[in-house]
Amino acid sequence: MAKVLVIHGPNLNMLGKRETGVYGTATLDEINDAVRTAAKELGADVTFFQSNSEGMLIDKIHEASGRYDAIIINPGGYTHTSVSLRDAIAAVALPTIEVHMSNIYSREEFRHHSYITPVAAGQISGFGVNSYLLALRAAVEMVRKGIN
Repeated sequence: MAKVLVIHGPNLNMLGKRETGVYGTATLDEINDAVRTAAKELGADVTFFQSNSEGMLIDKIHEASGRYDAIIINPGGYTHTSVSLRDAIAAVALPTIEVHMSNIYSREEFRHHSYITPVAAGQISGFGVNSYLLALRAAVEMVRKGIN
């Protein structure tokens, strides 16, 4: 059974309330429920973590080594600013999939650069809640095939 850590970064606790024209009306709890349901269908075990604090996100990534088989992360605004988050992902060497609900490449130019993508197995963006579900399918497949 694949053990997957799903990390939600800053401001994602405000989903359903903030910029619904960009992010939709689904709350973080609803997203987690959808991922949990998909995980059961795929025979995976998922754990969720959300923080607005860069340090707490880094600590959680460090703790993932030896506990989880893969990470799904929506780094929120830290995507474009955090070398430290990037370095933490590189350090644990777990298959990591970067997720964004909106298409970051069709938004403001400062969102077009990701520090995370070069150390991630892949990036899924622009599909709302389905970005997480697609990432989960990819993570489970990578774990089953032993792909890093």
